[in-house]
Amino acid sequence: MFYSYKEQIANLSEHLHLRTIKSIDKKDNKYIYINGEKLINLSSNNYLGFADNKDITEEFLDYAGDRFPFGSASARLLTGNLPVYNELEELISLIFQKEKTLLFNSGYHANVGINSSLAGRGDVIFSDKLNHASIIDGMKLSGAKFFRYPHNNMEALEKLLIRERRNFNNAIIVSESVFSMDGDITDIAKLVELKEKYNCLLTLDEAHAFGVFGKNGLGISEQFGLTDKIDLIIGTFGKAIGSMGAFATGSETLINYLINKARSFIFSTALPPVNIAFTKWIIENKLTCTFEKRMNMLNLGRKAGSQSHIIPLIVGDNKETINACDILYRSGYFTLPIRPPTVPEGTSRIRISLTTDITEKELFDAISLVKQTK
Repeated sequence: MFYSYKEQIANLSEHLHLRTIKSIDKKDNKYIYINGEKLINLSSNNYLGFADNKDITEEFLDYAGDRFPFGSASARLLTGNLPVYNELEELISLIFQKEKTLLFNSGYHANVGINSSLAGRGDVIFSDKLNHASIIDGMKLSGAKFFRYPHNNMEALEKLLIRERRNFNNAIIVSESVFSMDGDITDIAKLVELKEKYNCLLTLDEAHAFGVFGKNGLGISEQFGLTDKIDLIIGTFGKAIGSMGAFATGSETLINYLINKARSFIFSTALPPVNIAFTKWIIENKLTCTFEKRMNMLNLGRKAGSQSHIIPLIVGDNKETINACDILYRSGYFTLPIRPPTVPEGTSRIRISLTTDITEKELFDAISLVKQTK
């Protein structure tokens, strides 16, 4: 039995699929320090520069003082709840104009808990084929039938709905808004049309859009004026907000259901109150001040051929992708090779994540280096 584990690790290594944890000295805004070297970080989800920002940290600590504990020591349904949790949930409900919100410990916790509990035997889930692994894992745990329609192919989704919807009780359409590996955007208006036409719930994962898109940074649903049409919006605090945790916001009925059925919420120790307070403080005091920076970042992404701040540079071969990362490293850039099973075979890539501090020259110099390796 133990040999089989070693054999699988050896097989991953042979095919250049083996993952390892990087040793990082420290991070400072757009820079990352590894083995004493200062590199421009093009692999961070710290889109607005709030994480690892000394000035932001000091300002928050001056505000917070010693009011918020560094541990919760319990799940929220036991003793792990304090006013600041309710205040953050109420704030999210207010800005999205939804009835109720529930906090989760991470985007993974949220998607696994939501997709495993909203649908069960006799129900069906229709999921974009490129949805995040956390959505897929949740669907597998649900006991529901699920279909993965071709990426962003609304015609294929409708054909599935015509063929399958009538065979099930509850039906859920689930999609990311900005896709994490390709940086493209779902056709949210069409998803709304289809969910209404075929009597489905629509859940939208705004993980990479919350804090970035929309006038107030609420995501793609706000950008297209469709927030009120989405039954459940999921967002994370660990990317643009620079904190930790996630949320689901929607009707009181759906949120009450999740409180009682989402096992990843019920059985998890709550995030530390100081973390919740930091998230609330960022949203209240910093998010609306970033509009111009966000627009500049998105425009830079579009100049590079993406619909968003995520720019995939498809190399294809695993070894060539790793070599490209090495060349970038020697030129002062930190990037990571994205390989199967995270992306399909033959589409290994360097995924550039823009932050508001990255300059146009830095971006296009990096892109040029990758192109030279092909």
